[in-house]
Amino acid sequence: MKRVYRNISEAVGNTPLVRLNRVTAGIKAAVYAKVEYLNPGGSIKDRIAFAMIDDAEKNGRIKSGGTIVEATSGNTGAGLALAAAIKGYRAIFTMPDKMSQEKVRMLKAYGAEVIICPTAVPHDSPESYHSVADKLVKETPNAILANQYFNPENPAAHYRTTGPEIWEQTEGKIDYFVCGVGTGGTISGAAKYLKEKNPVIKVIGADPAGSALREHFYTRNLIHGQPYKVEGIGQEIIPGTLHWEYVDEVYTVGDKESFLMARRLAREEGMLVGGSSGSAAYVALKVARELPADKIMVVILPDTGKYYLSKFYSDEWMKENRFLDIERALVHNLLNAKQKGLPALVSTSPSETVREALKTMETNNISQLPVIEDGKSIGSLEESALMGRILENANLIDQQVRTVMEPSFPIIQHDDTLEHTKYLLARRYPAILVQEHGHLVGIITKSDLIDFMA
Repeated sequence: MKRVYRNISEAVGNTPLVRLNRVTAGIKAAVYAKVEYLNPGGSIKDRIAFAMIDDAEKNGRIKSGGTIVEATSGNTGAGLALAAAIKGYRAIFTMPDKMSQEKVRMLKAYGAEVIICPTAVPHDSPESYHSVADKLVKETPNAILANQYFNPENPAAHYRTTGPEIWEQTEGKIDYFVCGVGTGGTISGAAKYLKEKNPVIKVIGADPAGSALREHFYTRNLIHGQPYKVEGIGQEIIPGTLHWEYVDEVYTVGDKESFLMARRLAREEGMLVGGSSGSAAYVALKVARELPADKIMVVILPDTGKYYLSKFYSDEWMKENRFLDIERALVHNLLNAKQKGLPALVSTSPSETVREALKTMETNNISQLPVIEDGKSIGSLEESALMGRILENANLIDQQVRTVMEPSFPIIQHDDTLEHTKYLLARRYPAILVQEHGHLVGIITKSDLIDFMA
């Protein structure tokens, strides 16, 4: 039987290379993504998790019934939790408080214990997630620290698997290798293998703005980093698993660029990836724009986006953190951010009475109402203008809406820009209808736009 495994550990690795097509518009070179979120734990860290535990067992550092402890951003924890579940170990993970709740819940679902530690403390603070993990190991009998930051099995796992897979999948034709840098295990191990095969392959790292790694690469100085929101890459220490001799360049990429690129990969390539994947892809495309058509680039997409749905895949979160500019936002971003619990589109029909239409406005706390017939907009009502007419002629309140309605609100598409929306609302229209695939799906008013911009 083919592709039948004894346990889930055998499903780790051998992830596909997938060509990026839409986000690479205008780029001549071929850009392929190594889709690591297809590992069973959802990230590239599955590779090192099993390697580190297998090595610990081989060397007698962990015994039956032992405890695995690790400081993790979540992905290594997922891989270690898988290993612990299969092998019958207890798992305890420390995580910084900036990590998504989805990651915490995921680790607990595997049976792991999770301890949340403050992010905004120095690496050597007793409160840091690294220090707390060290303390747990000392206090827990038969416990080991997986220690991905200094465990040689981290880069070794990528030297044995990731590098050879990329070489074989590209038939040795790879010219550029792009990867986010965190522990440094992926870029160091895979690049070592690739450069042994072809020393002229260019290896490029992606480092988040606020991390100390890029500065250390170019100057060997260790600076004090600043907080950033991308998870899983960047450091304020230099891990023992990071070997700069295999890296040619390191680019800095901001949170905003990372998250917007990750969202593009989901919406344009069908790849629901994490923020660090957005970081790597952003750098990859920046470099690829300058390459000729005969070059081949591989970029690592390290983890799934399933654990970030409440963060950068949320329009509200992006807006709160000033990552979703109105200049770049689309109409559907605003519709998604509107107050939850309200119908997407409240309307009236031409046969309803004015009294009924006003009641609809009052119930839904709105002042503009489109008049819809057979799924099409045929007119509109605006509360202030309507009330003015009723004051002049009280009999209108029991007339049909068709007798008092104004011209229809203008219609825009759900993927139109908010800049266009702002232009229309600023001219004279009190509201604009939104259409998707020929169906009316929402309405945007001036107050909606102002709330979104605030």
